[in-house]
Amino acid sequence: MRFSSKGRLAVTAMIDIALRQEYGPVPLTDIASRHPISLSYLEQLFCKLRQNGLVTSIRGPGGGYTLGYRSDDITVADIILAVEDPPPKTKRQEASLAQDMTKDLWDTMNAKVQDFMRSVTLKSLAKTQLAMGAKIEQKPVQNRGVFKAPVQKSVRADVSNSVFALGHALQMR
Repeated sequence: MRFSSKGRLAVTAMIDIALRQEYGPVPLTDIASRHPISLSYLEQLFCKLRQNGLVTSIRGPGGGYTLGYRSDDITVADIILAVEDPPPKTKRQEASLAQDMTKDLWDTMNAKVQDFMRSVTLKSLAKTQLAMGAKIEQKPVQNRGVFKAPVQKSVRADVSNSVFALGHALQMR
């Protein structure tokens, strides 16, 4: 399994969504503003996460991303495997791996790391962030779809409702 900044940033963004999932969809622009991640890079990561079913997207005003599964069903291994590309192997590398005397060591270590990452859920990471004092601000709910009817202002009784009434009121003063 490969580890790069893709996996680290994807896990960070998924924790961000898990922390805010009860407030509705989380826009990528909000994630990009809270963390030092460019919006275009987030779009690439979330394309892969969406293809693997880890997130779902909601379009339109008030849209964004929500978790595709419950946070306790998503593991760090799921996230990393979704965004990391497997390294391309050349014929020379395949031949050298077959003859490598430490292959068993690296395979065992890789299996242990994968087991550990499968044991860490997104929910546990979100709880850890809350325990460390992460502040979750609630954004105001945006109107989606049908807009509220404008409030009708009451007519003032002391104001003239026509030009003739205005003229008459001015003459009386």
